[in-house]
Amino acid sequence: MITAEMPASPWLDLVERPERLGLARLMSLAFEGHDLVPIARRLIERVDRDAEDADALMSLSIALQLRGLREEGLAVQADALRLRRLYHRPAATPAAGLRLLALMAPGDLMTNAPLDFLLEGSDVSASHLYIGLEEDLPDALPDHDVLLVAISESDRTRALLQRLDIDLVRRGRTVINPPRRIVQTGRTEAFRRLQGLPGLRMPATARVDHADLLSLARGDAAPGRWLAGADFPLIVRPVDSHAGQGLAKVSSPRALATYLEEAAQGEYFLSPFVDYASADGAYRKYRVVLVDGVAFPGHMGISSHWMIHYLNAGMTDSEAKRLEEAAFMSDFDIRFGRRHAQALGAIADAFGLAYLVIDCAEMPSGELLVFELDPGAVVHAMDPVSMFPYKRPQMQRVFTAFRELLQKAARTVPDRPRANIDGPIPLQELRPWPMPRQPQPTTTPPP
Repeated sequence: MITAEMPASPWLDLVERPERLGLARLMSLAFEGHDLVPIARRLIERVDRDAEDADALMSLSIALQLRGLREEGLAVQADALRLRRLYHRPAATPAAGLRLLALMAPGDLMTNAPLDFLLEGSDVSASHLYIGLEEDLPDALPDHDVLLVAISESDRTRALLQRLDIDLVRRGRTVINPPRRIVQTGRTEAFRRLQGLPGLRMPATARVDHADLLSLARGDAAPGRWLAGADFPLIVRPVDSHAGQGLAKVSSPRALATYLEEAAQGEYFLSPFVDYASADGAYRKYRVVLVDGVAFPGHMGISSHWMIHYLNAGMTDSEAKRLEEAAFMSDFDIRFGRRHAQALGAIADAFGLAYLVIDCAEMPSGELLVFELDPGAVVHAMDPVSMFPYKRPQMQRVFTAFRELLQKAARTVPDRPRANIDGPIPLQELRPWPMPRQPQPTTTPPP
């Protein structure tokens, strides 16, 4: 499976460290153009020396998935989790800081929030505790200062989230991102919560099966059967798909029939296509981060195509696009964030999540068009400073706000002696972290 020769390279020394490498480090290496094959080979050598090296297995799982070997990566992850469920990420600074415990679920790279990015360079140590999809929360948890649920909503994780929520509420204690609120970020649930709120628009979403789509493609049914008042063009995507996989715009029953020729059996999300093109004909997609009710810019992608993902938007090829993104980020508090303060406040109020990522656009009418809400979306500072000098300072604001959120939540936990990271403690009272009702401006806007 992995056959490339392993060249001498100083970053290979990272592989010999006892802790797992983590998603942020491995994804950053891949993002910078490094070949992950040598790292995977070195990790395999570690496992050959010690078959119970769970950290090496977990790192290898991430490397394989980043190489596109999803199923192989998940098989290795399962081997790691059979050995151990708790994985520790040390703080980046020697000074003792907060201890974060993140509850996570087995799965691919989209299953859990990539917390490593948010904790980049911080004094926060993090322990990732994996809970099996069919399992309950352990009676005792590793010692920690603050607890966060890092599991994203999906068909696979919904039952786990619901079960965890019942258990956590029963035990009681302050928690960041309660499971029951994460469940509400699913596409159909999110539409129901945001429908009719001022300044907001989110396309209606229906869940249909393959047979329903065939009926629609044959003309035996109209889109209005599932989406009131809707007609072609429609957006169709497999349930639990990410990053545009299987996502398509179909403009007619014939186009849908063509799509279904290669579509797998299963369930799909169906929604009306909303044309959000700007006056110049380009499409602009924004990522906004809510941290403790405060809105921050994440990134902005500009494309001639309606389906935008930052990596395919050609941002590295266009200085004009980067200049526009830089203006979006630097002026966010007095422009975009101010224009949509009511809508962003409504989202914060509707979901009550202390950390939430929003992918959205601006309609020509001025409304905020919401595509997706997910506390697990990637927010990072991987882009090269030479080409994106404006990004790292903005991302540092997000990281600082996240650190302050953890500190604020930790202050609600009764003092207790610090113990070894693996030392168990019973859970005390668990309450959702209180949220402000409206995002507050991060700087004072001009009069």
